[in-house]
Amino acid sequence: MSTPDTLLVVDAANVVGSVPDGWWRDRRGAAERLRDRLVGYAAEGLPDHPGPLDVVLVVEGAARGVASVPGVRVVSAPGSGDDRIVELAAEAADRPCLVVTADRELRRRVGECGARCLGPRTVHGPGQTPGPPPGRT
Repeated sequence: MSTPDTLLVVDAANVVGSVPDGWWRDRRGAAERLRDRLVGYAAEGLPDHPGPLDVVLVVEGAARGVASVPGVRVVSAPGSGDDRIVELAAEAADRPCLVVTADRELRRRVGECGARCLGPRTVHGPGQTPGPPPGRT
């Protein structure tokens, strides 16, 4: 089996935070659920990018320590998750890189590295529609 040519980097905090499903009560569990949904994309690719992908999920804060699984490498950012994502995009300058995030500033930064950006809907499972952030009480 050949190594996937395209790197898919997923901004866990941004993607998890785009669905008001209670993620704020269990950030680590939400990141693990996202990681598990990404496994299929590693083997099958995305609708606009068929074929195997090298999938990296970048976690930060309370989600640090989420383990990698076959098909999805989890990277715990020591500081800013955005900074680590930019580093990964810059390191991938010799191959196609896709970054999943809705963060405008991050999209600009990784775009400068040559990465193409996709929105969170790209990797949301059935029935998960991005919505407004949860209300704080």
